Amino acid sequence: MREGRVKHLFSASIRTASRISYSLFRNGCLANKDAFHFPSSCSIYKSISNFSSSSPPHDDADREVKTSRSYMAGLHSHYGPGKLIGKTALITGAGSGIGRHTAFLFAQEGASIVVADSSISAIARAADAVKEFGGRCVGICGDVSVPEDVEAMVAKAEKTYGSLHILFNNAGVLDKLDHDAIDTPTDVIDRTLAINFKGTLYGCKYGIPAIKRAGGGSVINVSSMVALVGSSSPRVAYTASKGAILSLTRELAVFHAREGIRVNALCPGPLRTNLLMQHLKSEEKIQRLLKFIPMGRFGETEEVAKAALFLASSDSSFMTGASLVIDGGITSSFDSPP
Repeated sequence: MREGRVKHLFSASIRTASRISYSLFRNGCLANKDAFHFPSSCSIYKSISNFSSSSPPHDDADREVKTSRSYMAGLHSHYGPGKLIGKTALITGAGSGIGRHTAFLFAQEGASIVVADSSISAIARAADAVKEFGGRCVGICGDVSVPEDVEAMVAKAEKTYGSLHILFNNAGVLDKLDHDAIDTPTDVIDRTLAINFKGTLYGCKYGIPAIKRAGGGSVINVSSMVALVGSSSPRVAYTASKGAILSLTRELAVFHAREGIRVNALCPGPLRTNLLMQHLKSEEKIQRLLKFIPMGRFGETEEVAKAALFLASSDSSFMTGASLVIDGGITSSFDSPP
């Protein structure tokens, strides 16, 4: 039998076994969700489950559809679903990018999902995609800069699923008029701080008490590598908002540590999205930025989602107040490699 046919049949068997195991576990018919387990050392399993981050650029929407299918089919996990079984996660900014990919991954790992975004159509697409492949998901439209909207998001999670264990404060904005302190319009500064920093603060204000009621859990705030280093291409409002998120994260981590609530931050570097490509505008600017990334490529939203999964799960049970950097080596580099 041809090798390609063997891999195809093997991958189908893994997905089927994983789904049967997961379904039986959720319905109380199986004590161990990993009864059908295929070790990650299996060479064929590795060949079909590893996700390539060097694939050519596609339209963001097209990539997200394809990624949702591979996540929910179980192709992004060596161990099948299970790291977040019994957990409920609220994800803001879930209509696209990091938030959308994180929703797929968390659902594939067994979590019940609440996706929140300011775009009704984006929420509908994300929620439908998760449910299409067997995940539990509801959506809610709201603006994270409005405290009442954020309070409603948390209430939606508790009302729908009974509790909230994971809060992923991901919603954010980068305005094209954001430059240095002299030239950036005051309304851009206010809007950026309202969405990026206050939106994260409101998420913690209303989300942490819910997580405490659930007996503990994890808060993940999205900052950025620009909060750690300066730049000759300033985005002062964005940078200040992301720096404030890091300070907020450390403060809350210490205060709530003995309540069983962990608070950590993600600091992504440049990601390969349409938003960044349009911001850079030209191939010359793209190549100039790539020169300063030691790994020589842009990051993928899927890679940040996997870091979020690490912080959401018990894999990071002794981590709080940390800033997890996913930047291809930029903040560790004095100059670019030859």
